[in-house]
Formats: sequence, structure tokens, C-alpha cells
Amino acid sequence: MAAAGGTAGPSGKSARPITAVALSPILSARYRARDLERIREAAPEARLVMVSHEGLADGPLDDVQALLRGWISADAFDRVLAKAPQLAWVHSASAGVENVLTPSSRERGLVITNARGVFSQPIAEYVLMMILAISRRLPQLLELQRERTWQPLEGVELRDVTIGIVGLGSIGGAVADLAGAFGCRVIATRRRAGDTAESGVGPRAAGGETADEADRSGDESGPTEANLGRVAGPEGLPRLLAESDFVVLALPLTPDTESVINDEMLALVKPGAWLINVARGRLVDERALVRALREGRIGGAVLDAFREEPLPSSSPLYELPNVIVTPHTSWSSGRVLDRSIELFCDNLRRFARGEELLNVVDPAAGY
Repeated sequence: MAAAGGTAGPSGKSARPITAVALSPILSARYRARDLERIREAAPEARLVMVSHEGLADGPLDDVQALLRGWISADAFDRVLAKAPQLAWVHSASAGVENVLTPSSRERGLVITNARGVFSQPIAEYVLMMILAISRRLPQLLELQRERTWQPLEGVELRDVTIGIVGLGSIGGAVADLAGAFGCRVIATRRRAGDTAESGVGPRAAGGETADEADRSGDESGPTEANLGRVAGPEGLPRLLAESDFVVLALPLTPDTESVINDEMLALVKPGAWLINVARGRLVDERALVRALREGRIGGAVLDAFREEPLPSSSPLYELPNVIVTPHTSWSSGRVLDRSIELFCDNLRRFARGEELLNVVDPAAGY
């Protein structure tokens, strides 16, 4: 119930003091003293309740109104919900929300926000790093160094490279901007060809989840149109695969996108092209990908997301010479935690004032 004398914000809800805020582990790091201080400044009347990975709280949850959800499972999240009858808003520290949009949270009608816009820059830099390394044949040059062999290799200039971005949101847009600076041709698909917002990806806590980002946050303007060639809807994926030298997966995991890269799609990939996945592992049929890699039907793959994480040591992906495996680290930089806390605190103040929140998730779309 709204506090007496509260004023209605743009969301139609009344301003009210926040009594309690729950915080679960975020970005595989402990909250720093300055993070907690910033949260207290944003909600000075609120009691802070720490929630463990397993969903165990260090205090009562009955009056918690807001939850900053980091690395906890869907089951642990649902246990927290059951003990927090006043919970009205959950902010996901990742952009991916499939473990937040549980049947319980949908039934409660919770407002869900996410971390779109927080991780775009480091992930885009990771993608360009890999494209440059492969185009300039860095893996082979390092092997020659280990063998003490002097053998110059011919590289490819990026002006001769086509990058296909699957999911043109804040991540995909950041990739497009960086690629455009190198003179690459950039083509893309998004949920609807005319959309100004689609999804990309964000971080995963160590052993936890990464997230898909859509370009709806206040500090993300999306790709510069001059850096983009053709932008199509999902029906344009086959053509994108056939034309791209690098295919970058930067789209959300939904029922419609699970295993979007399968045997059928891999058969359409341009010979010699590389797949780069900085989104969800479940976007890719890994068995189909291993077959395509072993048979040389595609040039190679850069994988930063996997169906099972940590990736088991028995995975054949470790052994394939045309695969680069990284431990879901594309999102990581020294700035992401600061941006994550800043976004949450901004929304915390908005929530207290009854204003519209940033990065509200559409439960129907799943991001």
C-alpha cells in the first residue's frame, strides 16, 4: 500500500519508502564496501538483507520490496519469492532472465529489470580481438613461435571481411560500431527487421549465468547506421550465414532461439567462416557444431558460452584445433561492477519515487 501523501509516478504507482532490499551475489564478486554504501544512499531507510547462492538469507525477507538478483538458481530464487510476500521488483544483475521469469514470478506479476547496456563494450572488444587474431592468423603464428619456425603468413585485411551479427542490440550494436571502424562490412538480423531494439549478451558469474542484452538502456544508442549494411528479420539468417566470414551470436535465449544454430543452419555457413558465440550455449547444437568442425565444413569457432558450464574436461571442443575456448569471460572488465551497481541504484531511486524503471523486461518476449 502506498504511503500516505505519496505521489504517483509515470508508472502509476505511488512513491513510498523502501523498507528492505535483498542482495544476492553479483558478478562472481563480493559486494565492496562502496557498493553497499551507494545502495544505502539510494534507499536510506531500507534494511539490507544478504542472500546466498543457495537462497539463504541473513535476515527476515517478509518486508523485502526489491531484490538485486545475481548468481542464484531458479529454484533458489523461487524459495526467496516464497518468503518475500511484499517483493514487487527484481533487478537481474545479468541481462538474461530465463532463471528469473519462473512460473512463480510470472504468477506474482513481478516487475523484472535487467542489466542491458552494462556489458556491451567489453564483449564487443572481445569479439573484435578474436576477429583480428583469426584474420591475422595469430594462433598459427604463436604455434610457429613455439616450434621456433620462421614462416611468414599472409593475413586478411578487415576491409575484406563480412561480419554477420545475429541479434542486433546493445552488444551487437557495439560490435557493429567497432567493426565499422576497421572498415568491415556488417550485416545483421534482429527479431523484427524494423525494430530499434533487439538482444545481445551480458555476463555470467563464474559457473553461473550470462545474459542477453537488448538495446533499451539509457546509455545505449545502438549501432551507427553508417556501420550497418543489410538488417533483416529472423528469416534473413540463412543469407547472413552464407555471406559472413564471421557469424557473431548476440541474441537472447528463448524457446524460439534455442538450438538456432543446428545441422541445417551449419550446412548454410560460408566455407571457411568462423562462428563466435558470446551469448548462450544453448543457442548452439554442440554435437552438430563438433561434426561441422571435424569435417571442415566451417572454418572454426570461438566459444565463450556452453550448454554445460564449466565446460567438462572431457569435451571434444578442447581438442579441436579450429576452436578457441574461453571460460565465459568476454563480459569481464574492471568497470562492469561499477556500472551494475550504478544502474541498480538508479532504478532503486526510481522505484522509491514511483517512477518508470529502466530496462523493464517483457515477459512475453523473454528479455
